[in-house]
Amino acid sequence: MIKRPGSKTKASVWVVEKGQVRPRQDQLTTEEPLEIRLMSPRRTVAVTMRTPGADFELTAGFLYSEGVIRCKEDIQRMSYCVDDSVDGEQRYNIVNVALREGLNPDLQPLERHFYTSSACGVCGKASLEALRFRGCPAILAEPIVSAEIIYNLPDQLRAAQGIFNSTGSLHAAALFDPQGQLLNLHEDVGRHNALDKLIGSALLSEQLPLSHHIVMVSGRSSFEILQKCTTAGVPIVCSVSAPSSLAVSVAQEFGITLIGFLRGERFNVYTGIERINISQKVSFTNR
Repeated sequence: MIKRPGSKTKASVWVVEKGQVRPRQDQLTTEEPLEIRLMSPRRTVAVTMRTPGADFELTAGFLYSEGVIRCKEDIQRMSYCVDDSVDGEQRYNIVNVALREGLNPDLQPLERHFYTSSACGVCGKASLEALRFRGCPAILAEPIVSAEIIYNLPDQLRAAQGIFNSTGSLHAAALFDPQGQLLNLHEDVGRHNALDKLIGSALLSEQLPLSHHIVMVSGRSSFEILQKCTTAGVPIVCSVSAPSSLAVSVAQEFGITLIGFLRGERFNVYTGIERINISQKVSFTNR
């Protein structure tokens, strides 16, 4: 019987501390491949390294972010693959997706995803032109949030990272309302997978677009992070690290407030500072 993979894996480690060595049992973040297959046309559209759990949300979020589907109703059903050669056992690393009848998406752009690592996703293989071609609308001007609300987001994200507290090696994507209340959070070994799970969860619960929400991710904001937030209509994107130059370009073009280096009572605003209510703003001057 094939055992369903868990999000954590036990491991034996040696702890070296102050010249002493001792054995200990530890917990590692599980990293396993997930193959996403469409049933008609029958083909594999992606293989991504992920942390098992919320696989259907990850699949839905990925397909939505890549423009394969436009709404929840475009998915007729999702199921784990059944291996008929092994007494009909489920294979938990393969998700089969049946799209609604008559839906014929352009799958050529997905060729770059045939293998997606947990570390970097598509990285530089995607382009800003692809988002323009898809006709993603500019994000609405609202909401306006205070700097104090932004300051509090990292502590809430970290406190809600249950698996990270056990393993110390997971990324997270969290959804907040304009008052800074945590609404949802997903973890994964890949930051883009965590965001796909978050967006997929919103899609399947019919909460898209996320036009009055804040998304915060651990790690840096890459092009792919901004691409996914653009398709989901997210107006404010925060991260604890720096964004890439292409991420800033996406944020500028589609009207997203992009915040980086969010640590303690400090952060950088790269685009869309008009959404942040700050008591005193200093203009840039040429010196």
